[in-house]
Amino acid sequence: MTQTIAPRVRTLVLLLLAACGLLLTTAGPASAHAALTGSDPQQGVVVDKAPDQVSLTFSEKVALSNDSLRVLDPKGKAVQQGKPSEVSGTTYAVKLHSGLPDGTYTVTYQVVSADSHPVAGAFTFSIGAPSTTSVSVSGDTAGGGVVGWLYGFGRYMSYAGFIVLVGGAAFVLGCWQRGAGVRPMQRLVVGGWLTLTASTLLLLLLRGSYTGSGKVGDIFDLDLLGNVLQTKAGAALVSRLLLLAAAALFISVLFGAYDKREDEEKRDLTFGLAIGGTVVAAGLAASWAMAEHASVGLQAGIAMPVDVVHLLAVAVWLGGLTALLVALYRSEAPVESAAVRRFSQVAFGSVVALVATGVYQSWRQLGSWSAFTETRYGQLLLVKIGLVALLVGIAFISRRWTAQLADTVVQRGKRVPLKERAQQKERVTASASGSGGSGKSKGAGSKGAGAKDAGSKDAGDSKRAAQLARQQAAMDTARQKRTRDADPNRFGLRRSVLAEAGVAVVLLAVTTVLTQTEPGRTEQDAKAAKAASSSSSSSSSSSTAGSGAVTLDMSFDTGGKDGKGVVTVDFDPARVGGNDMHVYVQRPNGRAFDIPEVKVALTLEAKKIGPLPVTPDRIATGHWSASNVQIPMAGDWKVAVTVRTSDIDQTTVSKNAQIG
Repeated sequence: MTQTIAPRVRTLVLLLLAACGLLLTTAGPASAHAALTGSDPQQGVVVDKAPDQVSLTFSEKVALSNDSLRVLDPKGKAVQQGKPSEVSGTTYAVKLHSGLPDGTYTVTYQVVSADSHPVAGAFTFSIGAPSTTSVSVSGDTAGGGVVGWLYGFGRYMSYAGFIVLVGGAAFVLGCWQRGAGVRPMQRLVVGGWLTLTASTLLLLLLRGSYTGSGKVGDIFDLDLLGNVLQTKAGAALVSRLLLLAAAALFISVLFGAYDKREDEEKRDLTFGLAIGGTVVAAGLAASWAMAEHASVGLQAGIAMPVDVVHLLAVAVWLGGLTALLVALYRSEAPVESAAVRRFSQVAFGSVVALVATGVYQSWRQLGSWSAFTETRYGQLLLVKIGLVALLVGIAFISRRWTAQLADTVVQRGKRVPLKERAQQKERVTASASGSGGSGKSKGAGSKGAGAKDAGSKDAGDSKRAAQLARQQAAMDTARQKRTRDADPNRFGLRRSVLAEAGVAVVLLAVTTVLTQTEPGRTEQDAKAAKAASSSSSSSSSSSTAGSGAVTLDMSFDTGGKDGKGVVTVDFDPARVGGNDMHVYVQRPNGRAFDIPEVKVALTLEAKKIGPLPVTPDRIATGHWSASNVQIPMAGDWKVAVTVRTSDIDQTTVSKNAQIG
């Protein structure tokens, strides 16, 4: 029966590896949590006068480098000057050279979002009239190429190493303490530690190139590595390496001093190892939570501990499952039914924690039911939910086999309890030792009679003895395998656990891709903001063409809870003298934003006039108005709008407009 299942095992493993490779190769460049929600000038717009700067607004704060924002003329020459800087909130700008000629200009950006993922893109605007351009923006992606693939592979291996390390150690310490002396279990846990350590070092080396140029040659750039160490993601990777040093000490005690203790002596040491191991495992999980999706967005203070619990639950369940699979297939000492039942209870608790934390994470990252089908994050999450449901279904079958499992083996046609089998082996060993001692005494009493004959036969018999020893070892191994597979319930459990492990491998691949995908809530907010911006731009163009009115759109972020939005200021007829001014405040999704106060100030910097304060009256939710606003002189006026969303949260955004 073992020979029959071996080809199936190999086929299943090959299929699983192919599925993982497909998921990892089709993941594409990493999407980021941050998304571009607005720009000035806007995408595709034609402006009459060359702007002094180009500004971009993102859905969250981002990290900039010296060349994060670039503006290229129609010939591909850079026309920005100086370094990009933060204007206000989540808006960033770069200055432009003066006297730019007419034509189409390309804006490219590559930044790092607050959750450590790179984001890049490009758009165009025109001065005077559109023109042809030699700039190609098709390749402006972040996290792509060979470096991006290696980084994705490193992330997958780091998750896999963490799961095997934590779950395997938890299985030995909490379910099968005899496993501390089983060599395959030791190799499994140590292999998990080595995998996590190697992948963490790989990610640390790749990080600079991954978020920057994407060139393989930059992997070993020490300057880039120094910059990475100063970022949040770099600090998380370094802290993970330090915690892995503590994990190495834990492993040495678990498979060293702990294994050599008697059962009664293990109790106190078990408690100490459990506390220390939990602290180290939680710290390792926090190294992901502190630098990725959980660290930004809504309720970050709650989301990070929830993410730690989620990762620990996954590790205990799937890592323990892997350890059980190794115990069932590779261990010469059959795992006791009590240990399997204990793991079944631990796995059930892990699934409950996994579902509870997963529901919260789904609500936080999606925000609406439509995001399940309308965003890539939601679609991947549906796949993950389906795989978890399948895994739970297979686990239910495993519980049935576990309930029927008996601590027995088959010995010469009859079932013998494992404990009795162990006692028999001890008696056989003792008997062999006694007979060996008698033979030795007898041989010692003989003086010289057969010494010469024995010496002459030693050379010929040594080769024969070695052959017999190898044959005996092979027979013992085959007998142990037959004994291990004799229980049909144990054989059924092995097959169901193997199926669980196969689904878990694919589930881990989907989860890895999911952690690099822009959350559905952010994607939908960005789409809504762009739609609102396009709508405002269209209405502004039509209004200006018909009546000479001026409309200004400005994104803002007061920094507090629910502090993001778009403010629109209309001047009609935008001339010297009296004007009607309307101010509209909207949320990123285009709905009216009810805020307590809006103030406007006008400044003509060229003539040192202003600021001239204007306090509009509230007309309706999200709408303020002021009549007969006096513009004393024609020129390029700076319109500054102060928006207050709470008693303490406010910000000022500004934009220039040609009036008169």
